[in-house]
Amino acid sequence: METNEEKLLRLEYYQELLLSIANGAFPFYTLVVNYKLSRKEVEEILQLCEELNEEYKKQKEEGFITFLPLLTHFVGMLNYKLDPHKTIDALYEQGIYPELMSELLKTIKNH
Repeated sequence: METNEEKLLRLEYYQELLLSIANGAFPFYTLVVNYKLSRKEVEEILQLCEELNEEYKKQKEEGFITFLPLLTHFVGMLNYKLDPHKTIDALYEQGIYPELMSELLKTIKNH
């Protein structure tokens, strides 16, 4: 059960995101609000993306041409509330790790 303080903090966070949404197209933030994610849950997703982005850069430098393990890791670690494909689309459209998300989208289409 969520405490009143936790609810208030989440509402304040949503308010910040809604102001961002009002100023332009932010599909990832829209997912955050629609699926009632907490700040901590969003931070975990962004940390996952950061880790995968570093691994993607490393693998790309090493000459990897397929990134299915990165997609598998993303799907396996993504918050259970979110659909992986929609989330990758939203992150890409919002410009969050666009190169990685583009590669993950290509990987989805090829498998």
